[in-house]
Amino acid sequence: MSETAALPVVVVGAGPIGLAAAAHLLEQGLEPLVLEAGPSAGTAVREWSHVRLFSTWSELVDPAAEKLLAPTGWVRPEGAAYPTGADWADQYLQPLAEALGERVRYGTRVTGVARAGRDRVVDSGREEQPFTVHLTTADGAEERVTSRAVIDASGTWSTPSPLGGDGLPALGERAAADRVAYRVPDLKDPAVRARYAGKRTAVVGSGASAFTALAYLADLAKDEAGTHAVWILRRGIGGSTFGGGEADQLPARGALGLRAKAAVEAGHASAVTGFRTAAVEQDTERLVLVGEDGRRTEPVDEVIVLTGFRPDLSFLAELRLGLDERLQAPVELAPLIDPNVHSCGTVYPHGVKELSHPEQDVYLAGMKSYGRAPTFLAMTGYEQVRSIAAALAGDHEAAARVELTLPETGVCGGAGLFDEPEAAQAAEGGGCCAAPATLQIGVGVPAASGGC
Repeated sequence: MSETAALPVVVVGAGPIGLAAAAHLLEQGLEPLVLEAGPSAGTAVREWSHVRLFSTWSELVDPAAEKLLAPTGWVRPEGAAYPTGADWADQYLQPLAEALGERVRYGTRVTGVARAGRDRVVDSGREEQPFTVHLTTADGAEERVTSRAVIDASGTWSTPSPLGGDGLPALGERAAADRVAYRVPDLKDPAVRARYAGKRTAVVGSGASAFTALAYLADLAKDEAGTHAVWILRRGIGGSTFGGGEADQLPARGALGLRAKAAVEAGHASAVTGFRTAAVEQDTERLVLVGEDGRRTEPVDEVIVLTGFRPDLSFLAELRLGLDERLQAPVELAPLIDPNVHSCGTVYPHGVKELSHPEQDVYLAGMKSYGRAPTFLAMTGYEQVRSIAAALAGDHEAAARVELTLPETGVCGGAGLFDEPEAAQAAEGGGCCAAPATLQIGVGVPAASGGC
């Protein structure tokens, strides 16, 4: 065995996929070292502890992790139940991290990864060199560790996309930071509830997080007079706007969209379509969003930006990554998940082949592997790291084998519906969309306005 082969595999992040990666590496006879910036397993998951997942426990426990937990007496929670983020972290992730023991280091932030003695320019002897992983610990000390491979499962939670329609912060967004949030609010927290009760709140985004925020605010509106959500959509209203509904093979995910639709139909929310935000302006004590086309929203008290996430690639700058120029996902994976190409939330199972880079033995896994694409499922990440671990162990047949069937979303049109109202209108099954307009969906909307 070479000196490099005897080194551990560094896994960045002690979230669901990072811990699963460690379990699969151990199953393959490889030694993992998990580096977590936060103080506990699932630090990011704990930040949305109040949100209920739309996957059941049966879809949230990795098989190799369950085997690792078995000797500890751990019992899998009831498979058909839908856990909250807190449930997932407390009942599964923390016990899994404890089973891994000293292989998990907390308060350890990865600040850089490179080939030993080689920057990204140098070819000579590159592939024979191990990786050096630079760290900063909680007390500010700097270290570096050496590894045979690196699996970056650090996710994208810490880098939410901004409000601006051009992918940059809108003018005035930073100045209004005290009234702009980038997470689904926990309305069971009295301070958070007081922030939104009786207020007009703009919810910007069109995915599951936006659906959840709309549903939460609608529930609040039933108890607190004057509470109203203004749903800001960059696209038009189409048949896929509210997700797959009853056609979604993940019923709880479909139900999220139906709850958002019910919130609008009940008058607890109104929608502004085809609106790409350029600026945030102060209007006395309230905020006005200004669109790229000059349109202005009615004043709102708060803004919740739920426009997705993007990967932090800064600490990987000295590695030769092969990333799609649009999604910042591995080039082989990007065509399977690109929302510009198809409207299906369905993603084919994939593994080491689609996740490889020009730099050998470096992998982005989990949510980070999806770059800016929005359709990641935990089951996908578990399959990714199973395949990666098999490849690192030299079992290429197992690495290439597909061991997962993913559920359909029930959302599919003939054209990409990511950000084009006209495409949604023209696509077969894509729904009906009109020119950008302000409307209340399903509340006496005239046909010309694009109501569905």
